Amino acid sequence: MKHRKIQMNKNYIPLPCDIGDEVFRNGFFHFNISRIVEHIQSGILEVELDTIEVKDWFKHHFHSRINEEHLPTVDVNKPIIQAEIRPNMYEIIDGNHRIEKAYREDILTIQSYKLKGEQLLPYFTEKQRYVAYVEYWNLKIKDHF
Repeated sequence: MKHRKIQMNKNYIPLPCDIGDEVFRNGFFHFNISRIVEHIQSGILEVELDTIEVKDWFKHHFHSRINEEHLPTVDVNKPIIQAEIRPNMYEIIDGNHRIEKAYREDILTIQSYKLKGEQLLPYFTEKQRYVAYVEYWNLKIKDHF
């Protein structure tokens, strides 16, 4: 696990966040979902494709708060995005409505893109959030030894 320590980039500049971009807020960590999706679709960001067992997911994760009015319009065939927020622990950063709808409709599996913690680095909305994440990540790595 030590080999996954992240070196701080003192010259880090976040990707531009355009008006209308979707941003995922996980506490202090904010990721630009629009850029992540754009880079996955264009092939700039190569990620692992994973199949999630929907009911199993909810045994280990809570149901997030969702907009009930939006739920009927959700396409469960579109992959969700999971991110490794801390080492070996993945959270959904895009697609909570999709996995909730799949759960309610007894759909057994849903496709997911999985981003490693290191792959998240370019997608922070601000440098201070990047710095905090690198420090957090490295502390979690250190705690494993």
